[in-house]
Amino acid sequence: MFRPAVCPHDCPSVCALKVEVKDGRIGRVRGGDQPYTDGVICAKVARYAERQHHPERLREPLLRVGAKGEGRFAPISWNEALDRLAERLRSAVDRDGPESVWPYHYAGTMGLVQRAALRRLGHLAGWSRQRETFCVALSDAGWMAGVGAKRGVDAREMVDSELIVVWGGNPVHTQVNFMHWVQKARRDREVPLVVVDPYRTATAAKADLHLALRPGTDGALACAVMQVLLAEGLADRDYLAAHSDFSPAVEAHLMTRTPAWTAAITGLPAAQIVDFARLYGRCKRSYLRVGYGFTRQRNGAAAMHAVSCLPAVSGAWQWPGGGALYSNGGLYGLNTAFLNGLDACQPTARRLDMAQIGAILAGDAQALLGGPPVGALLIQNTNPAVVAPDSLAVRRGLLRDDLFTCVHEQFMTETAKYADLVLPATTFLEHDDLYQASGHTHLQLSRAWLAPLGACRSNHDFIAALAGRLGIAHPAFAASAWQLVDTLLQSSGRGSAEALAVAGWLDCAPDFDEAHFLNGFGHADGRFRFAPDWSAIGEGHAAMPALPDHAELIDAPTPALPFRLVAAPARHFLNTTFTETPGSQRGEGRPTALLARAAGERLGLADGDRVRLSNAQASVLLHVRLVDGQQPDTVVVESQWPNSAFIEGIGINALVAATPGWPAGGAAYHDTAIQVERGE
Repeated sequence: MFRPAVCPHDCPSVCALKVEVKDGRIGRVRGGDQPYTDGVICAKVARYAERQHHPERLREPLLRVGAKGEGRFAPISWNEALDRLAERLRSAVDRDGPESVWPYHYAGTMGLVQRAALRRLGHLAGWSRQRETFCVALSDAGWMAGVGAKRGVDAREMVDSELIVVWGGNPVHTQVNFMHWVQKARRDREVPLVVVDPYRTATAAKADLHLALRPGTDGALACAVMQVLLAEGLADRDYLAAHSDFSPAVEAHLMTRTPAWTAAITGLPAAQIVDFARLYGRCKRSYLRVGYGFTRQRNGAAAMHAVSCLPAVSGAWQWPGGGALYSNGGLYGLNTAFLNGLDACQPTARRLDMAQIGAILAGDAQALLGGPPVGALLIQNTNPAVVAPDSLAVRRGLLRDDLFTCVHEQFMTETAKYADLVLPATTFLEHDDLYQASGHTHLQLSRAWLAPLGACRSNHDFIAALAGRLGIAHPAFAASAWQLVDTLLQSSGRGSAEALAVAGWLDCAPDFDEAHFLNGFGHADGRFRFAPDWSAIGEGHAAMPALPDHAELIDAPTPALPFRLVAAPARHFLNTTFTETPGSQRGEGRPTALLARAAGERLGLADGDRVRLSNAQASVLLHVRLVDGQQPDTVVVESQWPNSAFIEGIGINALVAATPGWPAGGAAYHDTAIQVERGE
């Protein structure tokens, strides 16, 4: 029998699923009938039985008995595990105060109830809070600077578009449902597709035009497009006057950002830039899907702001199938105060940057702490030993003898191997939760269709039990996950859990005028801002350009480090999730550096040779593949492979610095100058 469910993983699609359940196991997994998912899911989730019933899933609590990082553990009971954990947390607090405990978490599940449990406990206990900077800190800052609200045009409107532009994303790998809607538009109406990306991704390979610019130069390209629109009468000046702060000063600035100026920065031919600008300007119903990838530079927020200006200059927001989508995460209106414990306290503890965990733990940057050293880590839903920048520093920090680390996980990840205590976690098919999406507009509920494997506990159940051991009370800890879903929905005016379970989903899409900002953008004056107030977004506002522009690269190539690294997502992995499943491993093959054919031949390299990527921070040895469709100074490594999958056990994020971007922080995974040499 097929049961309705929701994919919980860190992806804009948040797919509706139909999961075959029989005799306590799952079989086939298909896309659900929810209107956006429309029956389509990615291959890795379609193979979810591989992960759900994997023989290496954690089944019982484990206590470290070997050296840190050695991976030697012995089973213990949950009671003993909770007693030990509570004792070590109290010890850290007694020694250095509550801020010495860091509840380190991220998006291994997108379920609102399961993610909130650790936040709630941390808020009530006064532990250090966390600045969540891995994914959207930079892109959020840039989008909000101009648009002022986290919503956009429903992807289903692409059936009315005249042109689709995917800028800085690879939805064939990372959001297959979006490509399903792209293909509908192309099949039914032959809508052209343009992809802006530093390499020939699987999405770019399907495009009518691929603009393979240098990494980190997207702001320059966007400015040149606007210059052509203004110079050739393709800008909608009536729309600009009615809906934006566009001014003679903005125009004078943009008129200096010519295609010739941009060509020298991006590496694109000026004629290609002009052709793209004319295509964009002449297609009034142009749909711009703005990705996350191009913002993962230290100048990423400035680049996002410049790109977000395009539909304002063209006036595309006015038309069905026109405008842009970055994220619809801001349209659900859910009241999460109770879920996060904010009804009981307003936390004042310091906030630690999750992307700088290596420096914080290793003691390389005491100024980042603003308080006591971290003496205890409680980790859920993430694998920082692999996914965090400066991963060698993360490993050094996790090896500290005076640091107590507890990891609640589904598998023995590389982070878990450094833990003192490892606790087994449920999958999404073993607990209840509520999901909202950024790529579409539906609220969805997913039920527990399987009993927890072995002694696995959900985030909520584990944290509630720990709160009891610590003597921390809140009504949410006494409620079931189902009850919390119901409370959240009812307090937000979104019905009840039972009603949502019967309906299958709730479409929260706004009406046309709101989705297209015809009744005002998100700022107080209702206007799109070409001249944003960066000071309202982050403390690093002094470094931001006053108007749409190309911010200079921070880790720019030099004669010693002439290449620029893009650490892109792989198709068959999702961060480090699915790296353990045979189907995904076969799909990816092995860690590989993609190098422009001309550059590889200049270095005397052939497909399959070993190549060493290096900078002052680390060096990584892996195999190379020579490719077309990228600039000669660009190197791409599709990951996140575990560190252990690389030839020397050092993964790609060892090369990535943890220095945050402007103006409000954010991990810069594609902002790394490197050397490329033949490997040993």
